[in-house]
Amino acid sequence: MQTHRDVALLILRLAGLYLALGHGLGKVIGLAGGESRFPETVAKLGFPAPLLFAWAAALAEFVGGLAVTLGLFARWAAAFAAFNMFVAAFMRHRAIGHFLAWLGVAPVSEDVLEAWRDPELAIVYLLVFVALAFSGPGRFSIDAKRGRA
Repeated sequence: MQTHRDVALLILRLAGLYLALGHGLGKVIGLAGGESRFPETVAKLGFPAPLLFAWAAALAEFVGGLAVTLGLFARWAAAFAAFNMFVAAFMRHRAIGHFLAWLGVAPVSEDVLEAWRDPELAIVYLLVFVALAFSGPGRFSIDAKRGRA
């Protein structure tokens, strides 16, 4: 049933709203106010021009999340958001390190795990946005109304 698929895609796209409002908006406001420590975090990840990359990440979360939710340029927005979540999960939160520690292959202290923080949400976002980048936004989207879904 095509309608079930489109409703499922709409529900998945709602993850973009939480990404935009729960994560991206705060970063954008902090960066715009000049009081954000996010560029320092980006610099620690090894990115050149950390302020530029901090803005790129914040906008990928905020604008990309809103675009995914609305289904506007949804495949592109989902791809940018997915890339951002890949960086968050595997570079910032060290998902591989968490996994290897969980397996007991490369144990790390609780303090290190706490400093890395939990990659789980970033991985869930990553999977949702990769799925949407491949599937498209579905019939209940602005892209579909524009004939671009």
